[in-house]
Amino acid sequence: MKSLIYVSVFLLVFIARAQNKTIASPNGNLKVIIDVIDGGVIYTVKFDNTIIIENAPLGFRTKKADFTKNLTFVNAESRKVSKTYEQDKIKQSQITYNANTLRYTVKDSKDRQFSVLVQVSDNDIAFRYEIDKWGETRAIVVEKELTGFSFPQETSSFLSNAMRPMTGFARTAPSYESAYTADKPIAEQTAGGGYVFPALYKVKDEYWVLLSETGVRSLYPASHLSAYQDGTFYIEYPNEKENNGFGSSGAQLGLPGVTPWRTITIGKSLKPVVETTIPWDVVEPLYEPSQEYEYGKGSWSWIIWQDASMNYKDQKAYIDLAATMDFKYILIDAWWDERIGYDRMKVLIDYAASKDVGVFLWYNSNGIVNDAFQTPLNKMNTSIERKKEMKWLQEAGVKGLKVDFFGGDKQETIRLYEDILSDANDYGLMIIFHGTTLPRGWERMYPNFVGSEAVVASEMLVFVEDVRKKEAYNATLHPFIRNAVASMEFGGVVLNDYLNRGNKSGQRRLTTDAFQLATGVLFQNPVQMFALTPNNLDDAPKFELDFLKELPTTWDETRFIDGYPGKFSVLARRNGNIWYVAGVSAESEPKKLELDLSFLGGRIATLINDDKNAETFTKEIKIPKNGKLNLTIQSGGGFVIVNE
Repeated sequence: MKSLIYVSVFLLVFIARAQNKTIASPNGNLKVIIDVIDGGVIYTVKFDNTIIIENAPLGFRTKKADFTKNLTFVNAESRKVSKTYEQDKIKQSQITYNANTLRYTVKDSKDRQFSVLVQVSDNDIAFRYEIDKWGETRAIVVEKELTGFSFPQETSSFLSNAMRPMTGFARTAPSYESAYTADKPIAEQTAGGGYVFPALYKVKDEYWVLLSETGVRSLYPASHLSAYQDGTFYIEYPNEKENNGFGSSGAQLGLPGVTPWRTITIGKSLKPVVETTIPWDVVEPLYEPSQEYEYGKGSWSWIIWQDASMNYKDQKAYIDLAATMDFKYILIDAWWDERIGYDRMKVLIDYAASKDVGVFLWYNSNGIVNDAFQTPLNKMNTSIERKKEMKWLQEAGVKGLKVDFFGGDKQETIRLYEDILSDANDYGLMIIFHGTTLPRGWERMYPNFVGSEAVVASEMLVFVEDVRKKEAYNATLHPFIRNAVASMEFGGVVLNDYLNRGNKSGQRRLTTDAFQLATGVLFQNPVQMFALTPNNLDDAPKFELDFLKELPTTWDETRFIDGYPGKFSVLARRNGNIWYVAGVSAESEPKKLELDLSFLGGRIATLINDDKNAETFTKEIKIPKNGKLNLTIQSGGGFVIVNE
């Protein structure tokens, strides 16, 4: 008996001291191996026993210490995580998350320790650094991370360039408004400024990998990916030129402290990518909502009628539009303070309330980091002015704000985002961000956060001909990349033939009505301001308006149906008992599909689609009992199926 006990203890000690550690997903298909080789921490990722990431580096450097080399293994601890939660403003409302975890701890020559915490579910990996107190040290500055992602050479990529700071309109870049390139070999991804999250890869022409980060708040900057170098994409902190060159690009961190989570989603199809909930699985709400916030659609004059519409008469017309369409909100954009004024705005807000329409108002986020001149200005960037303004907004009955033109991803800007959100919750205000960074778990972390732009959105259709030509191409990318990890306030669904107030000539829309309606389903955001104009009540077909009246903006379930980034995309979303199936195509010829809609087999549904002349029509159909539905999408067209 004593011998058996001795052997058991020996084995336990041996296991604890072995520095090569493997953690597998609950189903065993996804594995992460962590090791210390030549004093550096590395990790490898395998899916179905195929190497996806190999010997990628981990570690970081602070002002006082270098934790990228001369490290030794201390111990490793394994556990399980299981939780079920509800989230009412993402792609799924009821989520169950099960993962195995590994906390892998190392130290430097002075016995200063940090851990890599890895959580592995069936298709997702989330990892972060956890840093203990070092003697009397309670505060550090992290200057750089070595964190990397090393893919096989046989990998193609779908990446968006990080915008060059202090360029573009009024020096407001970066704002995550650079388009994605599709299917580009990773060896060619050498842009000097790197690439923003999320980033999509296809490994060995068989496995899809989505990289992103989550849990970013005031305690850390947001990061991005470096250009491809030495076989690896590295985590990089914000460009020092952001915020007009003011402020540190590093992370000011109190000890003990943690970094944001970096996430990896892997699958043999795009289904795990589209359906992942990992950005919200590993974060928790930071405060309680001050009230029950309501989500829905809104009208927005600026996107088509532009600055000239910022007057009392036009905004009243858009309130009437919202009321007629059963929309919950109107967004009143820049210059309202000067061209309508606070007193008349209060009258306008009261008029909207009489029509059961809530008001969102636009604000410039700052007055110190770029040259954006639109007003209201200098109302959101200081605590005193912000709270004074929000008190008036609450008393006036405003429901939410759109805050625009942020300065970058440095920690001080992330702190501004959090301060605006936290203060707004105190005054019962929802927040949408434009000219902004990617939201990183914010739908769950901040109860009053209701969306961000951070994409080549509808305004670029008006301003840039090339974006108009690539509208369908871009739309086929978003469900698999940008909108897969965060809500996306796109401001789309344009039914004008021309993207201007006259709707007679000028910038012609190059996609069909069915395409536009489909994006209302494909692009997910709990509060979505659509680009309808008052004239659409007379010149758009009634069945299209009826569809938009009923279209929800929150979903209980999302499913990948078919698609390929840059070519076509088909998703299904469920609200209650009603399924919406939507697709768009960017291919040059009509796309013939056989859709597997077995979850709708035998049901009657309404189809909106385009004929060969790109004319949008509607009809009633019956889904075959086996769920196999043959359907054609026109080039630049789309379709929507709604089950009855």
